[in-house]
Parts: sequence; C-alpha cells; structure tokens
Amino acid sequence: MRVVFMGSPGFSVPVLKSLVLEGCEVAAVYTQPDRPAGRGRALLSSPVKVAAESFGLPVMQPASLKGEEAVEKLRSFAPDFIVVAAFGQILPKVVLDTPKFGCINIHPSLLPKFRGASPVASAILSGDDFTGVSIMLMDEGLDTGPVLSQAQVPISVNDTTGRLGEKLSLVAAGLLTEVLPRYLRGEISPRPQDDSKATYSGTITKEAGQIDWHMPVVDIWRRVRAYQPWPGCYTRWQGKQLKILEAVPLPDGKTSKVGQVIKLEKEPGKARAAFGIVTGNGNGVLGIVRVQLEGKRAMASAEFLPGQPGFIGSVLAL
Repeated sequence: MRVVFMGSPGFSVPVLKSLVLEGCEVAAVYTQPDRPAGRGRALLSSPVKVAAESFGLPVMQPASLKGEEAVEKLRSFAPDFIVVAAFGQILPKVVLDTPKFGCINIHPSLLPKFRGASPVASAILSGDDFTGVSIMLMDEGLDTGPVLSQAQVPISVNDTTGRLGEKLSLVAAGLLTEVLPRYLRGEISPRPQDDSKATYSGTITKEAGQIDWHMPVVDIWRRVRAYQPWPGCYTRWQGKQLKILEAVPLPDGKTSKVGQVIKLEKEPGKARAAFGIVTGNGNGVLGIVRVQLEGKRAMASAEFLPGQPGFIGSVLAL
C-alpha cells in the first residue's frame, strides 16, 4: 500500500509508526507548519514532523490544501490511501477524491457519538465508562463517513485527556494496520452511521478551564481530568492563577461556604489530598492532590500548604 499520512499532535505518532513498521510505503507525511512557542517564540515542529524525520520520510507543511499547487503536489505522490489522524485542517473534496481507495480517518470516539474537535475530553466530561476508536472513510461532512471498524476502550477514574488519548492512539495504531489490508481484500463493508444518534464535541477554549465552585463536585472533578493537559483547570489565590492539576471528589463533605478551603485529615496508609475546596451548595468537597501556583512549579498539595499562610479558611474566586 502506498500511503500519504496526515497528522500533527502526539496522538498521531503511534499511527504513523505502525504504518512504517508494518511495511506500508509512506510516500509523504503532511503536518501543520512549525509554530512559535515558549517565551523565546522559537519555531516548534509538530510531534509528527519529528517522528517522520526520524524515519527519513518526506514532510510537507502547507498552510492550506485548497490551492491548486498544493493539490497537484499531493497528486504527485499517487497514494492508494490518505490516512488522517488529528491533522488539524479540513480536507476539501478535491483532496478527498485524490487517493485511489479513499481517505481514512481515525477518530477517538465510538461514532456517531462525539463527532467534532474534542471527543476525548467530552467522554470524560460526560462521565462515560467507555469510549473508543473509529476507523472511517471520510466524506465532506464532519466525521459523518461510513465506519470500517471500531474498538472500545474503558475510561479509568484516573484518566485525563492526555492519558486517555495515549491509550486510544495505541489502540488506533493496531486497529488501522489490521483494517487496511482487510478492506483492500473486500473483507470489510463500510457501515453508514446513524445520524439520529449523533452527538458533537466542540472546540475547547482557554476560558473553559476557569472553575465555578458552585458546580457539583463530580462535575468539577471531571473538568480537572478532561482539561488536563490543556487548557488546565484553575482558580485564583491572592491575585494569582492557581491550577488544579489533580483532584478527587469527596461528595459527603462538611457544609461550609462555597469556594472555601478546608484542611483534610490524613488517613493512615491511604494517600489523601491535604486540603479540599467546598463546592456545589456547600455540601461537597473537591480534594486537591496536586497544584501549581502561577510562577511556581507543580507540587503536591501537602507541599504547597506550608508556603501559603492564610490559605486554609480562605474563599477562592468563584
């Protein structure tokens, strides 16, 4: 099989590696242009570009695939398939029509559930017990094409979007290399999605990470996990942003003021948060395990407390 691969973030890397290691001829790798990052604003390559260069594969980084020159370049690679895994661009119809056997998309949800931009985070936010990976043929809709295969993956209470995304990428890599040859042999028939059961996951903004302590404790806990590593969940303490990196829900907490910080008693032999923050109607507590104050390193909540006099008993920004 002659494949053009399109992807950008770390989620895409295991899929690219699996294609190479399974002996597919990867004619080219398309990824997003290098972006300025960090305080120095130095140009940063995508994880897919780094992986592609380590395999000696040609790397293409067009800002858009809508221009005639970009399309002609793509056609010159004469792909049997285009495999897409979190590329970051909408493919126009002329690109979808380029490969001999179509464009294959890897979507980290059990379609038609959570079509769109943030399916992994959405599964955690919804409190689902399972999510999964769908291998689908692309059409002009948003994740609406027929499905070739799916794999279900359980969601752990410790999963963040980052951790769950890593699990899903490994499952996707194995599933894709099984599906492609079977599809070519005619052993798999594309299955249309039931649009009546479709749900959507929108783009997550930076502002979504700001915590409203009036929300139920379980909802805040899910947000802490879903928005890790980005945009992160945060509140404010003495005018500075305080990120909540890891937490546990304690729904039977003491009745108190919403947003108030309370000290938690340690239980022998059991790892516990050192402090909690009152949520909901004042009868739930989010136990805080790890935090990061603006300008400081991340640390365990027990390490954070001694350096913050007056923190216990304070009421955080709502």
